Amino acid sequence: MAKVEKDLQAMKTKKIKMTPSEAIVETLLAEGIDQMYGILGSAFMDMLDLLPAAEIKFIPVRHEQSAAHMADAFTRITGKAGVVIGQNGPGITNMVTSVAAATHAHTPMVIISPSAGTRTVGWDGFQECDQVSVFDKITKAVVRVPHPSRVADCLRTAFRLAYAERGPVLYDIPRDYFYGEVEDYILQPYQYRVEKKGFGDSRAIDEAVKILQNAKNPVIISGRGAVDADAVPVVQELAEYLSAPVAVSYMHNDAFPCNHELAVGPIGYMGSKAAMNTLKDADVILAVGTRLSVFGTLPCYDIDYFPKEAKIIQIDINHRNIARTHPVEVGILGDAFDASNEILTRLKVKVPYLPRNEQRVQKVAAERKNWEQELVDLAMVEGKPMNPRRALLEISRVLPEDAIVSSDIGNTSSTSNSYLKFTQPRKHLAALTFGNCGFAYPAAIGARLAAPDCPAVAIVGDGAWGMSLHEVSTAVEQKLPIIACVFNNGAWCAEKKNQVDFYNNRFVGADIEGPNFAEVAKSMGANGVRVDNPEALREALQTALKSDKPTVIDIQVDGTQLAPPFRKDALQLPTRLLPKYAHLDHRNW
Repeated sequence: MAKVEKDLQAMKTKKIKMTPSEAIVETLLAEGIDQMYGILGSAFMDMLDLLPAAEIKFIPVRHEQSAAHMADAFTRITGKAGVVIGQNGPGITNMVTSVAAATHAHTPMVIISPSAGTRTVGWDGFQECDQVSVFDKITKAVVRVPHPSRVADCLRTAFRLAYAERGPVLYDIPRDYFYGEVEDYILQPYQYRVEKKGFGDSRAIDEAVKILQNAKNPVIISGRGAVDADAVPVVQELAEYLSAPVAVSYMHNDAFPCNHELAVGPIGYMGSKAAMNTLKDADVILAVGTRLSVFGTLPCYDIDYFPKEAKIIQIDINHRNIARTHPVEVGILGDAFDASNEILTRLKVKVPYLPRNEQRVQKVAAERKNWEQELVDLAMVEGKPMNPRRALLEISRVLPEDAIVSSDIGNTSSTSNSYLKFTQPRKHLAALTFGNCGFAYPAAIGARLAAPDCPAVAIVGDGAWGMSLHEVSTAVEQKLPIIACVFNNGAWCAEKKNQVDFYNNRFVGADIEGPNFAEVAKSMGANGVRVDNPEALREALQTALKSDKPTVIDIQVDGTQLAPPFRKDALQLPTRLLPKYAHLDHRNW
């Protein structure tokens, strides 16, 4: 151990002779990387050969899209940037969707992108692709290695930008640059990037304090940034000091403990009516670590809840997100923990004691009670064979407190926003606003790799399951007891609901004829069970939580019990002008 520490110190203080592959791997080790995801390829095999000796675990997936979803989840759980790699050309382009999703999710990530060898560029050779151009608009930055001597320097830059910009960065390296001999330093992260930005502008903090002092009905929105910065306890203390209700941003249900008396639940599509009814009356909004996305603040349940006149204090680590979607009274560019803590500290100086606002606390309790009862009532409506809401309710009741839950995109997955509740941060992983299918299961795998002692459960519809069920083989291979709750209603039901509401029940491409997913799981070496009633679902989930093997629960649910469209403003009733299509015109229905 002493020799290892001495060698590391030497690498920080003087240049050492290495191969480029060794320089890359040593830089990954300096960043604390102990696992990465992808599918092996000849382009980076020289580097791959070093990983076992470096004690970096390579997790082979069945499709590269899954790799970046796994890295996304790993980062959300650990706070450490995930790393993915693939063969030049198709291996890397297979990651486009999941990297774009991670960008929308503000997840730091480094994509090691081997590209065509320098001697063959421009010949349209085997697996050649201009990967930099492909990824330029869906990442925070692209970093190209201009010469083998720069491999470590450029990788440091990729990590620096990924953390600073809070998103994926492409590290593009010609495949022949893994070979040769270089002399370089292996630096530690503190030598080339800043861990925290502090609390921002002191004057902005003072202005925020002044506004909160005078607020009559303040409401806090806690978002992903609060989770990433470990700021949830400070947000809780602020809420208690101000007697301020706390909503969580869209699909970040772990950004405030659900069992706190001031918690009102999530805003956004299929969120909490308690949160929406509370927020619409706010005169001041303290938004901590959230960009207040357009989709996450749209009206829902016919409630136009986001207040137009409220003064908004927005804390965000990324300058691009301040006032991006809603005008703010005060924008604070800073770390969610540091800024929230500084606001609390200065508030207590200005007003050492604020009496508890009992009326506000009781109003929160009443709104929550009404919403909780409505959720149960909606779930208890009979379905054939089972109401999907009932299945979500049963799952939420069985899950242990430390479970990590990932949710996909789709009708049922989105409805889970109402039912998923967490008392701890870093437990809710959702596909978020890029809205691609196939996220939840590989994310659950990444979560279990990040937190081996926590159960990992994926909530996914049968349509999205078709895009990710191949990764059951990965879970079996890695001996990870991931649980997939597959809501099988035989259709792409989010889109089917649009055809119900806007196209007079004319279903084109909506229905899915799929296999028995439980039997498919068994054939892949996992446990599989098909259920069609609440009692069987409870039993299957309880058994799965005790198992040391992956489990797929094929949940048969009613395909007619559908959530409202994602956006009512996104479609219009059809108008047809040609005579042959006249019968499709809504005016002729």
